[in-house]
Amino acid sequence: MTTRTSDFADLQDTFNSYIRDIKYATMITVDSRHRPRARVLLPVWEVVDGQPVGWLAAYKTPIKTAHLANNPHTMYSYWNPRQNAVFVDSTSAWADDEESKLHAWNVYVGGGPRGVGYDPIHYWRGGPEDPEYAVIRITPWRIQLVRGTDLHSTIWQPEKTS
Repeated sequence: MTTRTSDFADLQDTFNSYIRDIKYATMITVDSRHRPRARVLLPVWEVVDGQPVGWLAAYKTPIKTAHLANNPHTMYSYWNPRQNAVFVDSTSAWADDEESKLHAWNVYVGGGPRGVGYDPIHYWRGGPEDPEYAVIRITPWRIQLVRGTDLHSTIWQPEKTS
């Protein structure tokens, strides 16, 4: 059975619960020849104006940069052995402005949601101004939660606006 909603609040608590439990996501990008590439990372999440927004602190590697420049569509998937899963279909883009980088840094330190994150100073000793510190903003356009006990699925997708 699948439940659909356009109101993120309908699944926000379960989304946060699954993310807190699983923490790490597999990020999928595609190259210019449409071949997928996966890597395991730790995005953090918040809700802005009723919509989920993700942040990913990352090194700006040539592969990630080329993939996102060619095709910004990404998927972030979470899974645990109890078969609970989260699939986030999104677009992802480098957020190079100082305000976004500082904001993402603070979401990591404070937890997004609570219990998910870390102190980025362990990787970027120069703080949010460290030249190696980069941030990807994740803009979901569809999120699917799957409950492992009965494989019930809840899909969030915002209403289309013109």
